[in-house]
Parts: sequence; C-alpha cells; structure tokens
Amino acid sequence: MQTHLQCGRYSLPVAATSRPLVMGILNVTPDSFSDAGKYHALDAAISHAEEMIAAGVDIIDIGGESTRPGSQTVSLQDELDRVMPLVYALRDCGKPLSIDTYKPEVMRQTIAAGVDMVNDVNGFRAPGALEAVADADCALCIMHMQKDPQSMQLKPEYENVVADVTAFLHERIAAIAQMNIARERLCIDPGFGFGKSLAHNIALLKNIGQLQAALDLPLLAGLSRKSMIGALLDKPVERRMAGSLAGALACVAQGARIVRVHDVAETVDALTVWHAINQ
Repeated sequence: MQTHLQCGRYSLPVAATSRPLVMGILNVTPDSFSDAGKYHALDAAISHAEEMIAAGVDIIDIGGESTRPGSQTVSLQDELDRVMPLVYALRDCGKPLSIDTYKPEVMRQTIAAGVDMVNDVNGFRAPGALEAVADADCALCIMHMQKDPQSMQLKPEYENVVADVTAFLHERIAAIAQMNIARERLCIDPGFGFGKSLAHNIALLKNIGQLQAALDLPLLAGLSRKSMIGALLDKPVERRMAGSLAGALACVAQGARIVRVHDVAETVDALTVWHAINQ
C-alpha cells in the first residue's frame, strides 16, 4: 500500500507507521441524522470548522445533502448554494477540504473552487462522475452503497457481505483505472450503514482488515454515531460518542487509515494514544 494519499494540494501520510487520519464531518444540511441544521448557517459552519482545526482534524468533509436512510434528494442548485460559500471560506484554512457529493457538477465546481478530495457515497457511478474528476489531482473516496438512501435500509441482502463489498469496490477501482486516474489518489470506504443490517455491519467491522488487504488501498471508516452504534448501545445519537470511539479503534487496529467522525477532539486524543502504544 502506498505511504501517501495524493489529496489535491496535500500529500497525506497513510502508512501504517503514521497516526491514522481524522476526517471531521461538516454537514450544512437541515436534515442530517446527527446534527440536523446545527451548522446550516455559514457563520456557524465556519466556527465549527475552526473548532475542528484547533482540535487537530486532518481533513474537513463538507456535505450539502443528507444521505441518511430515507433522506430525500435535493436539487443541484440547492446543494451548490449550501456548499460553495463554505468552500470559498475555508479553502485557505490550512487543511484539506473534502466534498461529500455524488453529483458530477458539484464535483466540478467545488474542485475548481479548491476542494482536495471527493467523497462519493455512490462510488462514482453517476454518468459523468469519473469525467468530472479525471483531470484533477483531488483524492477520491470510493464508497459502497446498496441501492440508494431512500431504499437502502429496506431489507438489504447479500450472499456474503464482505465478499460482495470487496467485489464492488474492486470493480469500481478497475473502472477508475481505465480513466488513467492515478492509484495514489484513491481510498476506499466499505459504507457502514449504507444498505446494511446490523449483522452486515458487524461482519464488515470484524473483517475490515481482510477487505483492505484484498484491495490494497487506504481504507476510510465511517461509523460515527450511526444506527449500528445506537442499536448496540440502545442510545440516541447524542449519546453515541464512546461507542463511536470504540468502533474507530476497532477499524484502525485492523488497518483503516482514515476515520470519518463527528467528535474530532476526542477521536484525535484516542488515536494519538493508540498510535503511541502501537507505533
């Protein structure tokens, strides 16, 4: 596996000898599952980004459309209106910016404005998505999702969830390679909670090291505050931090190099201690 991820203006360390990276979630949506509307206003979003930077965040992931189970799509213009002012405000903050989108035009416009990574829950399957990123130097996070956010949690089924997710990601990596996109720009995400039951999520979590080894790319894990944590703890969203930290540590212990989280300061602290013990 490569030692660095080419991420736009940045080269991020992803070797096993480096502390795992923390991606902080910055949703500017009125309906995200965890912080709905909390950072919808531009000044609140900028303030939260500054807090994450002070806490040691490595990547800031900006989202303008919720992809929680059952969420509704938003128009292209609405998504651009939400994310573009924030990209312009933060592009010189000293940290890589990621855009959480599956829309090719949002990819194009945010890349032109300065984002360093595209985080696509749809695995760059939308017509024009690969063309939108091919000539840039941004990193690409390829995620697995069964069906779509509106229907993904309606009886998800797999023959073998680990094998099926691995096969999907392998196919998408091959499609991206055909576009002559450098492998050093790629990372993968098994998509916890995106078309998976609790049993599917646990199976993936137990075997995330196997999946990463099979694909030999930096793996990003996003379990923060998700329903699988809530189901295991029987706790609401606002009381899932400890469970989220446990999940993050379980992932990095098996080789995950990036964790996507809401609780940046606590996750940075946990991974700093974990890295000091394991380096």
